[in-house]
Amino acid sequence: MNKKPALGRGLSALLENDKTDVTVSSNQVPETPTTAGSIAEIEVSKIEANPFQPRTKFEEQALAELAQSIKELGIIQPVTVRKLGYDKYQLISGERRFRASQLAGLTQIPAYIRIANDQSMLEMALVENIQRSNLDSIEVAISYQRLIDECSLTQEELSTRVGKQRSTISNYLRLLKLPAEIQAAIRENKISMGHARALVNIDSAEEQINVLNQILNETLSVRKTEELAKEKKAGSKTPHNSSVMPLSLVDKKLKTSLSSHFDVPVKFQRKDVDKGRIVIPFNSDDDLERIIKLLDL
Repeated sequence: MNKKPALGRGLSALLENDKTDVTVSSNQVPETPTTAGSIAEIEVSKIEANPFQPRTKFEEQALAELAQSIKELGIIQPVTVRKLGYDKYQLISGERRFRASQLAGLTQIPAYIRIANDQSMLEMALVENIQRSNLDSIEVAISYQRLIDECSLTQEELSTRVGKQRSTISNYLRLLKLPAEIQAAIRENKISMGHARALVNIDSAEEQINVLNQILNETLSVRKTEELAKEKKAGSKTPHNSSVMPLSLVDKKLKTSLSSHFDVPVKFQRKDVDKGRIVIPFNSDDDLERIIKLLDL
């Protein structure tokens, strides 16, 4: 191909000196060596998928559109592979392009050839995918955690590798502490990263799931979720009052209705069969005036 785009920032930073690895491309005679890092045409049938691929979901429509583009324009950005043996290769990065090329019916694709051990390959694949693919937040978090665990990186070193602030990495890693139900909601785009970060601040897993259900049932904004999380956290620091009774199903429905009516997380408690309290919080004088109007005082 005439076009040879530059490598992604993360991947190019990790590639070693291309003079150290020499391979032979399948469409060249043995007397003509191909230096790793250069581009060679490789038969699609001789490339196997990357076992370290962090992406677990590929949208069929997006792949079909990419396949059509490849049919018309060819592959603009080569994939990256490592040489396993004679005429056998394994993807390091570019699995979407590889899959789309198969859909497009290509028999050969352009590729950068590398010789890499498993750890180097894992690091290259994870960093390249984090930077260049539209992974969901949980996939990014898992990739960060794998880089830390399997490549023996500190958060500071990881920050340098992926070009992200350490606080950003920490926020992603904290998502992995959330219950499975919440992680699934993130992956299915039912809640945003902002909602998830608010849920992380709630200490109890049970309360986290309760708030998740409230977010989904009441379509709470991120701001409302943050307020609710702060209330839950403040409530957890209050000494347990044995006289506070658990809410019945009717009371829970009433609490939800009040919260929805006033558009704030209403606190509803019973201290006896016929005694208790309702607290309606407000965030400003304007908010208070709005609540008073709703009370029709």
